[in-house]
Amino acid sequence: MASQLVLPLETRATLDRADFIVGPGNAAGVAFIDSWPGWSAPAAALYGPPASGKSHLAAVWAKAAGARTIAAASLAEPPAGGEALVVEDIERLASEAALFALLERGTPLLLTAQAPPSAWKAGLPDLASRYRALLSFPLWAPDDPMLAALAAKLFADRQLAVPEAVVSHMIRSLERSPGAIRDFVALADSRAMAEKRPVNLGLIRELLAEMPPLS
Repeated sequence: MASQLVLPLETRATLDRADFIVGPGNAAGVAFIDSWPGWSAPAAALYGPPASGKSHLAAVWAKAAGARTIAAASLAEPPAGGEALVVEDIERLASEAALFALLERGTPLLLTAQAPPSAWKAGLPDLASRYRALLSFPLWAPDDPMLAALAAKLFADRQLAVPEAVVSHMIRSLERSPGAIRDFVALADSRAMAEKRPVNLGLIRELLAEMPPLS
């Protein structure tokens, strides 16, 4: 019998709440997002290093709040109306006046950045004061135990017994995000089924070698 044709899968993270890993480094931020619409302030910020889940968690809130997401680099003027907004990557802000107007408007607003608001640059004194008073929550990248636990669960959901050494090698080589882990597990399962072989270190290394290097 001919082997099953395996099509290459695009690695694309989903941004559902159920896919977000909760741990000590992000629990406060997750709890705040989950508390919507009972926020204690109309505006808040999430900050942390790349791959810490800022955009993922912001997308969770945007879906719950019916908010629109825009890049700070494109915020030349405040959007018309009183819609809820996510403004991503405040370090690349195009217009301080536009962001200040949004904060003054008092409509729901979630900002993301790598640094805490107290470190954000502001030429407008009133905006600097707003930054210092902004409710904010740190997010830190998932650690190895969290990612390993996720990978092990995803393999187990597919009735696959995969050695810990294989999981450890996999998470050290992939983008450190739940979506990347999930999609790679699906790819490994598909390849293993097509080639009638176990998900072992050899298979994982083959798949990793076929992927573009992380930027």
